[in-house]
Amino acid sequence: MSGISGMSGTRDDGPGRAAGWGWFLAWLLVGACGGIGLAAILTVGVVFVVLAAVAAVFLLRTGPGRAVVGGVSGVALPLFYLAYLNRGGPGEVCHAVPGGQSCTDEYMPVPFLVAGALVLVAGCVIHVMTGRRGRAGRVSGS
Repeated sequence: MSGISGMSGTRDDGPGRAAGWGWFLAWLLVGACGGIGLAAILTVGVVFVVLAAVAAVFLLRTGPGRAVVGGVSGVALPLFYLAYLNRGGPGEVCHAVPGGQSCTDEYMPVPFLVAGALVLVAGCVIHVMTGRRGRAGRVSGS
């Protein structure tokens, strides 16, 4: 009877919801670290990939499995950063520097921004949907 009234004391009732989002955010950081590592694999990327792998092993052992989709959403952060870096594009963008100017070729930032938004929203929606499915199963199964 206590499961139906919402007072079952499980992790997803009340404060457990915040804890579920905490795990999601932890996985989001792991995904961001892995995405940055893959984007910078020729320089410091290996360090980021190893750090993401160690954190993933820790989170897999301690956290709820459904929060893993936060790692998918985490890939949005490097995409947002790429959109920011290319904010002057598309084309050649020049900036004044001491002694002259520096020009770089930049891409259109919109594809990075759209891809980042889609990946972030998809991960959040999947996390919410799996949370609802888990609570519905416990209430009906009690």
